[in-house]
Amino acid sequence: MNVLSNKVAIVTGASAGIGYATAKLFAKAGAAVVVAARRQDKLDELVDFIGHSGGQAVALAGDVKDEEFAKALVTLALKEFGGLDIAFNNAGITGIPGAVTDLSLDDWNNVLATNLTSSYLGAKYQLPAMVNRGGGSLIFTSTFVGYTVGMPGMAAYAASKAGLIGLTKVLAVEYGKQQIRVNALLPGGTDTPMGRDFANTPEALAFVQNLHALKRMATPHEIAASALYLASDAASFTTGSAMLVDGGVSINRV
Repeated sequence: MNVLSNKVAIVTGASAGIGYATAKLFAKAGAAVVVAARRQDKLDELVDFIGHSGGQAVALAGDVKDEEFAKALVTLALKEFGGLDIAFNNAGITGIPGAVTDLSLDDWNNVLATNLTSSYLGAKYQLPAMVNRGGGSLIFTSTFVGYTVGMPGMAAYAASKAGLIGLTKVLAVEYGKQQIRVNALLPGGTDTPMGRDFANTPEALAFVQNLHALKRMATPHEIAASALYLASDAASFTTGSAMLVDGGVSINRV
């Protein structure tokens, strides 16, 4: 179903994991997609895949912490496809795990810049383009960590991702009159390269799986499907939400 027909979307963190799956799904649903990440070769592979599947995509490699890159992504969407309707600000890192007392200021700042400040920069340029289109959908990838669950050693990650929820709520109120919906997507443990770095042994994987009520991790496509819902008109009255897609990790106690 072409639920995103005639829509234009930006997807960051698109070279792997949730961003990669979402870019493919958005294109399959009819959107023209601008994909962004640091690795040009991976982006080129993604654009080729989408093109060979009958979709439209262009790529721009860069650092989401760079304001000029955030601006360039929107400029590219306008130049190539004529506008912007959807932005999935998904790029992020977990950072170096450990106690706050052992965390360097540089590491703290890098996590916050990558996860939180980059989303502010994205929104800064994406929102005016959406206003010009008469509305749109802005989505941030947050997490249950720091929202429903505190996990030791994840202070910078939790703080940055919780900050995205606050940003979501403010922007939803500020731009609701312009028919722009702003939502945060909160995945549970997901089988991505970043997720596998955390669950990097059979014992660690079993532990993470058992945290979830469903006793497994999500596939990237499952999280992408929820991003598609938020991007589409099916979510036309959904804004300012922190949408848990966490396999029950927030409620599980067994």
